[in-house]
Amino acid sequence: MSNNKMANKQIRKLLWSMGLPMVFSMVLQALYNVVDTIFVINMGETGIKANLALAYVFPVQILMIAVGVGTGIGINALLSRALGENDQKKIGLTLGNGIFLGLVLYIVFLLFGLFGSTWFLSIQTDDAEVIKLGSEYLKIVTTLSFGAIGFSVFERFLQSTGKTVHSTVAQVFGAVINIVLDYVFIYPLKMGVTGAAYATVIGQIASLTAAVFFHYVLNKDVRHNLKDIIPNASVIVQIYKVGWAAMLMQGLLSINMFVMIRVFSLNTQADLINGTYGIYYKIQQIALFSCFGLSNTIISLLSFNIGLGNSKRLKECMKWGIIDTVIVALIVTVLFESLTEPISNLFGLTATGENKDQIISLCQTSIRIASISYVFMGFSLAIQGILQAYRKSFEPLLISLLRLIIFPVPFALLFIRLNNAVNIGWWAFPIAEILTAIASALILHLNLKKIKLLKKPRNVI
Repeated sequence: MSNNKMANKQIRKLLWSMGLPMVFSMVLQALYNVVDTIFVINMGETGIKANLALAYVFPVQILMIAVGVGTGIGINALLSRALGENDQKKIGLTLGNGIFLGLVLYIVFLLFGLFGSTWFLSIQTDDAEVIKLGSEYLKIVTTLSFGAIGFSVFERFLQSTGKTVHSTVAQVFGAVINIVLDYVFIYPLKMGVTGAAYATVIGQIASLTAAVFFHYVLNKDVRHNLKDIIPNASVIVQIYKVGWAAMLMQGLLSINMFVMIRVFSLNTQADLINGTYGIYYKIQQIALFSCFGLSNTIISLLSFNIGLGNSKRLKECMKWGIIDTVIVALIVTVLFESLTEPISNLFGLTATGENKDQIISLCQTSIRIASISYVFMGFSLAIQGILQAYRKSFEPLLISLLRLIIFPVPFALLFIRLNNAVNIGWWAFPIAEILTAIASALILHLNLKKIKLLKKPRNVI
């Protein structure tokens, strides 16, 4: 392993060389959710309700990402450590069981898509048209979700060996296909939300195909055989020892959106606020996924060097991981604050009169207020990555609970009852991120003391 770049290359150069492709990849993933929404909301007369339907559906899409990412992070941590230890048997078993878990997760969402799509929409709204549009979209993206889940697994195979450029190329390949097909299916072919759904899953399948190709043809550092795909209880337990917390953390994004929609529904302008919230959430994911890109790089790099037992490199990885994640979040903040107006105008291209003014005005308000929170969010997510690399489960989960449920929901409940709730309600999010950043710093300090990294460096941790 001494020839592996993660063992000897300068830490900060590694963070950027490995992290930037992952940031780009994840931002692209968030971006084509935004593009979906822009195409859908501008479909004409049905655009406003179609956008509302996609807002109600999005918690399930987030949940799919959550189980894929959570499983992937567990695979990433175990595989990176096995590479650092040069344990070929564990490498093969981790790869094989990762594939097995991907198949199991797909079957779960397949069943939900077949039998639970309409029910899920009906518990959120009584509008028959919104239920119809939403259930059509949801059934397609869940029953054909093997592309999204499979890519989450194979992407981690590439990232764990430092081949983040290849995972990014696979992501870009699918995203470009998705964006092109969005336009073709929604406008020339007039397929509506069904077209948006098919564009999404075709793009995901394309990304999976590319990632599988790169792994088996170009990824020479790791190999497995067919026997390794047979479930191994010990390996699965080790994957989810880290992965369960990551899955729950990502799953809290889904719960957060579902709960906030219910909270915003208490207002008399619920449809307007929830429709805008669907737009806001997808735009906010660009910042969130940017930070996730570097947080995931921290997990790979830190886990590898834990396996090597190099305490000096561990400290450098933690220090620069936090600093660079905050820098990325700050860049996104400046970008959104500068481009708030043109971004908001994209969501009202076909709207007319009062509808257009309301949509654009609320988008501008939500983006400007939300952008304040991104630096604090980046700080907390970097700390989560550090704790996950050390196979901590409770602490990263607590940070997610604080930023997604414990802090924002009470403030949202308070603000939504005020006279100007459509504008003031968005302040629940930056307040929650600031409080969470303070708590995250304390949690990291306490954990570093436990693993003695605040004391004299040791060769082995």
